[in-house]
Amino acid sequence: MTEFIILGFPEFPELQIPLFLLILLMYLIILMGNLTIITVTCLDPHLHTPMYFFLCNLSFLDISGTSLTLPKLMDIFLRKSQRISSFACFTQMYLFVTLSVVEFFLLTAMAYDRYVAICHPLRYTIIINEKVSILMAIGCWMLAFLVTVGHIVLISHFSYCGSHEINHFFCDVLPLLTLSCSNTQAIESLSLILGTVIALPCLMTILTSYVYIISTILRIHSTEGRHKVFSTCSSHLTVVILYYGTIMCLYMRPTSMQSLNQNKLFALLHNVLIPIFNPIIYSLKNREVKGALRKILDGKSFSKY
Repeated sequence: MTEFIILGFPEFPELQIPLFLLILLMYLIILMGNLTIITVTCLDPHLHTPMYFFLCNLSFLDISGTSLTLPKLMDIFLRKSQRISSFACFTQMYLFVTLSVVEFFLLTAMAYDRYVAICHPLRYTIIINEKVSILMAIGCWMLAFLVTVGHIVLISHFSYCGSHEINHFFCDVLPLLTLSCSNTQAIESLSLILGTVIALPCLMTILTSYVYIISTILRIHSTEGRHKVFSTCSSHLTVVILYYGTIMCLYMRPTSMQSLNQNKLFALLHNVLIPIFNPIIYSLKNREVKGALRKILDGKSFSKY
């Protein structure tokens, strides 16, 4: 098969233009919010720390993920351009899976960063310095691109002898598996292995980090001190809960409760809500980001001192 047809949301033929405008608005909000985080972090020397370096990676990841899926969906809404080559489809699937794995790794690295900052503050600059944070970020990206190669290799070699219509708004793994007439046991086993050796250890590492963080916070006698320390990691904890919650709704529901139409809706919410909320959460709960943004809006210059 040389091409597929992405159906998008044909259930609402009369709402194609309103849906296009809605997705366009959300896409612009995602770009504006995450580019603001990146710009503020780059311009303010006070934000040149590992925590904000990882936050920039997360913002770039959100922009990449939405730019991978939403423009094609808008093209379907506006021009009914539903055809996609098999090469483009498999590439989109590979990149989407890879970026999802990158987010698992980045959220884990950010949790470890907060653990060291709160539980070992005197050794923080030694344990996580600029060089270490750069190596951690590079490791997150490179490892994710390597561990997901198996998906693209297996799925690209499947036979698609039936329908070539993908009941989704992008080339996700599950819709492609439903179209294949090959034995999909290998890719299903690989997905289970990836979830076991990547998602679960990442979640356990994050939870363990916050057990130590919370126990350290509770030992602080001052109420103001506890609030100040907790505010430094509450944004990340909120993002973790939001990300893992949508992932569980999308991929970890019982098979009997799943349908392609429901998965499309959950996938759209996951692709749109997470990148919209991430910059909002980090800017609303972070005084340093709000202060830097206020300086930019007021036209003030930044100083390292």
